[in-house]
Amino acid sequence: MIPPQYVKPYVQRGKSDAADAEAICEAASRPKLRKNFVPVKSPEQQGAQMLTRVRAQFISRRTQLANSIRGYAAEFGFTAPKGLSRLPQLLIDIKADATVPDLAIELIEALAAELARVDDQVVTLDKKLAQIHRSNEMSRRLATIPGIGPIGATLLSIKVVDARGFKSARNFAAWLGLTPKNHSTAGKNRLGVITRAGDGMLRTVLVAGATAVIADVRRRGSRSWPWLTDIITRKPPKLVAIALANKLARIAWKLMVTGERYRAASAVPIPSPT
Repeated sequence: MIPPQYVKPYVQRGKSDAADAEAICEAASRPKLRKNFVPVKSPEQQGAQMLTRVRAQFISRRTQLANSIRGYAAEFGFTAPKGLSRLPQLLIDIKADATVPDLAIELIEALAAELARVDDQVVTLDKKLAQIHRSNEMSRRLATIPGIGPIGATLLSIKVVDARGFKSARNFAAWLGLTPKNHSTAGKNRLGVITRAGDGMLRTVLVAGATAVIADVRRRGSRSWPWLTDIITRKPPKLVAIALANKLARIAWKLMVTGERYRAASAVPIPSPT
């Protein structure tokens, strides 16, 4: 298939089926655009992608309900620390307070019941996602990369049908929106902000995994990635997370293309001063 944004420049004046068909034929004949063709996904892959999108919707709904409970509870002077595990105690405190109106308690309990139902749905979908991960050899290999894990590995194996369709690891990272925007003119190269192009769910998972790796490196250090320890001390945290997510994407592309397993590189010994 051809992404529509690559066909649009070839559409002549007006919008009709004939004009669209002519533009598709013209785009398909361009040698450079053949590198941007998208392979057709199987019904099983489409179903697995639907699973990830539905799971993301339920997680968003769960967060919305939790924030609503916290917001309404704060109106009556009740607060709780961060985390879903803190909400049950918050509900107990609200019920035990005689100054809270019965109507308010009833409505908060309705939100809590809906939250429990959505949370059960998320648990069920997580189990289905884990089954897909265990049955996919590529997903199991990708999960060995630090910061990717089962969810990120499953998403990569589902959404990237053919990694060989990308010319290089950098092209793959650029497809995910993890590279700077290039605006060069008059022989001067200018790199702008991160493009944020491509699949937003994949990019979010990779950045979240990179953030977890950075937090672990801050606590315990890392002998495998000495460059990461160095850049953490010099750059802002969000910039470091994007840089590491870019690195993880490139490693994942390499494993998908070659079929190899992740091997942590040993730290290069630093010679003692003489």
